[in-house]
Amino acid sequence: MAWIYLLIAGVLEVVWAYSMKQSEGFSRLVPSVITLITMIGSFGLLAIAMRTIPLGTAYVIWTGIGAVGAFIVGITLLAEPVNAMRIVAASLIVSGLVLMKVSSSSV
Repeated sequence: MAWIYLLIAGVLEVVWAYSMKQSEGFSRLVPSVITLITMIGSFGLLAIAMRTIPLGTAYVIWTGIGAVGAFIVGITLLAEPVNAMRIVAASLIVSGLVLMKVSSSSV
């Protein structure tokens, strides 16, 4: 169950990053509220996941989901640039996440 909480926490991290961008420096109310609510949810679920998943593993996977998710959202919703170097970088992050999960499979 902890891994499910961690996955949801990572997805919420992507949501709050996107809504923070949409808040335009917290000058727009609705995206600002969404940012704060999803931040609280993300941190809360991360904390619950850390009850059983080691700190290093949980934090790396949480930030990795957020980083790669934000990268994908940036490309798909915000028309951010796509090039080979950025795709390789995101692929390396995903590879690191897989290795971290595999190395923690006993948890």
